[in-house]
Amino acid sequence: MKKVLILATLLLGFISSQAQTTVAGSLFLDNWSFTLKGGAVAPLTHMRAGDIRGVVGVELNKQITPVFGLGLEGQWSVNTSSWFGVKSFNAFDHQYIGVNGMFNLMNAFAGYAGQPRPFEIALVAGTGWLHSYYPHTASNDGNSWATKVGLDFNFNLGAAKAWTLAIKPSIMWNMNGSPKANNLGYAAAYNGRNAVCELMAGVTYHFGNSNGTHSFVKVRPYDASEVEALNAQINELRASLAQEGANNEVLMAQIIDLQNKLDACRRRPAIVEKVVNDLNNIRYVFFNLGSSVVLPNQQPNLAMIADQLNNNPDATLTVQGYASRDGSASFNKKLAEKRAEVVKRELVKKYGISASRIKTEGMGIGDLFKENSWNRVSVLTVNE
Repeated sequence: MKKVLILATLLLGFISSQAQTTVAGSLFLDNWSFTLKGGAVAPLTHMRAGDIRGVVGVELNKQITPVFGLGLEGQWSVNTSSWFGVKSFNAFDHQYIGVNGMFNLMNAFAGYAGQPRPFEIALVAGTGWLHSYYPHTASNDGNSWATKVGLDFNFNLGAAKAWTLAIKPSIMWNMNGSPKANNLGYAAAYNGRNAVCELMAGVTYHFGNSNGTHSFVKVRPYDASEVEALNAQINELRASLAQEGANNEVLMAQIIDLQNKLDACRRRPAIVEKVVNDLNNIRYVFFNLGSSVVLPNQQPNLAMIADQLNNNPDATLTVQGYASRDGSASFNKKLAEKRAEVVKRELVKKYGISASRIKTEGMGIGDLFKENSWNRVSVLTVNE
């Protein structure tokens, strides 16, 4: 009863540790590996000096889950001594071909961490065909059924864990109960007289998987409430997308309407508005190219402006200086300002007009006149 309770406790621990583990990389072609191994084999009991033999083998394994795996193995013992008084004349005196089941103890009871641990222990159990090569004097070779159990102490190497070095101790029982087998020292029973012990080391390569790694990848499972919440968000986005589609149709209709109105405006004849300045209040003072000096022939215009300001004490004057397109914009900007200031200075000093009544503006390059040279001008406007 005590053993049953212990076993039940272990199983419950295993089930609880695996309940929340979901992995990617479980396709048929995923998690295959190939192993080369070699070591020594000897009778489990009544071993004599010289009974230890070399043994070599290969394995092809498929990991079905992080805990369970299946494999196919073949191994051959090297003929270096006689057992039970019988010696084969072949280079290999025994061969074993069998299938194995693998149980990863670390992943079973500690849970799968998302990739293989640097060190793991696996329980291995298998059964298969054991063939004994008898001496050439014997009429038939020996065939029997064998079983084996062992442990794999695995050292997983590298960041990708693509390679594994393993130490593989195991025990194999010969299950043949025939008289000939018994004469060779094999009996059909699980005891030490029927068994051999093996100690092997192997190197394993894990082939690449569909998930881009050499092992299982842990995936976070979604619970029902989380899936429902995500579905609700998807439905809201779909509804929003449908509404945006309707809004887009309205906007497209508005765009088409505005485009039609724009085309109509472009086809409409242009309306030209003519603005005529009051010539009674405007005079011009023209300058030479690049100059801000008031020429003698421009004095009459200044005199007329001075008379008008004297006759209208409340009137003010705006002087706007311009330049032609000759020269750079920065030079013409300064030149236009100088032309406005020089006119103000003439009116103040020569004609006695108060400086507070005159406002000057440098307008830069002007396009008042079609003739480029006419734009070398100051425009004087009386504000009544």
